[in-house]
Amino acid sequence: MSAALASERSSETAGNPARRIRVVVAKPGLDGHDRGAKIVARALRDAGMEVIYTGLHQTPEQIVETVIQEDADAVGLSILSGAHMTLVPRIVDLLREQGLGDVLITVGGTIPDFDVATLEKLGVAKVYTPGTPTQAIIDFIETAVRDRR
Repeated sequence: MSAALASERSSETAGNPARRIRVVVAKPGLDGHDRGAKIVARALRDAGMEVIYTGLHQTPEQIVETVIQEDADAVGLSILSGAHMTLVPRIVDLLREQGLGDVLITVGGTIPDFDVATLEKLGVAKVYTPGTPTQAIIDFIETAVRDRR
């Protein structure tokens, strides 16, 4: 995506605050467990958001391409494999390379407490661990996207 297209995308989103929030929910890497991602995806959809679930075994490149194609406001990454410190930085870098630094990034899964601050420094807006109420995720995404628009 060129800088001109990224700028056009941002101005379209900023000019339309009533547009439904679009969220890509993705399972990067080799993790084969997607129940939590599907529960979150359904909760976001039930809250009125447009949700694009990518399915299992997505590469960082595939996830970023989906964000571009779907003109997503946010991406939720579900990682249970322990590969979050490899996969998340790659996705963050690819989004920035495509001029999509404004896309809200959340991560959920079995993320050790000692990795949370590092992920946030990389650009992850929020990290959710098992047991987080889906309403907390909905509220955060709605507020954060509204603030970015």
